[in-house]
Amino acid sequence: MAVDGPDVAAPEGLARAVAERLPALGRAAAVVPAGGFLRPASLRLEHGRTDPDARYTDWLDAGALAREVLDPVGPGGSGEYLPVLWDVARDRAARARPRPIPAGGVLLVPGPLLQGLGLGFDVVVHLRVTSAARRRRAPADRVWELPAFDRYDAEVDPVSLADAVVLADSPDHPAFVVQGRFLS
Repeated sequence: MAVDGPDVAAPEGLARAVAERLPALGRAAAVVPAGGFLRPASLRLEHGRTDPDARYTDWLDAGALAREVLDPVGPGGSGEYLPVLWDVARDRAARARPRPIPAGGVLLVPGPLLQGLGLGFDVVVHLRVTSAARRRRAPADRVWELPAFDRYDAEVDPVSLADAVVLADSPDHPAFVVQGRFLS
């Protein structure tokens, strides 16, 4: 399950909150943040530290996320996923060991810009934050990223692709919208 949304919407916080509640419902859960599958700085920052186009296209190693997480826990996979691939702070391989996903377990992958990459998520929850709200809530040192999210909205239209949408302009008053396939 993807929890897609800009950092100001706290997708990892929502994924962890859901994962904490699932065992009480009889489902094991694991959270694998997409941020652990960023490319090395030499690739990610090739066009500078504040290039919004690079933020949109070059930061996430979608192939590694599929290969090390989604494919192994999918049908016919080994059942073991890698919790993190790249240590961004040290800019080197994390050297994590694969972990087993329990039978019937739910894997949650939170992060920004996850849709439109061909990743095989069974369910996608998109945390929708309008452009105006992103601009109000973005930390000063991350304002440079805003055009990447505007481009994502225009090119991918993540709201239309998601299975469920959380309207998250106001963090204190989110609204949940269920998309078509869950209504039948």
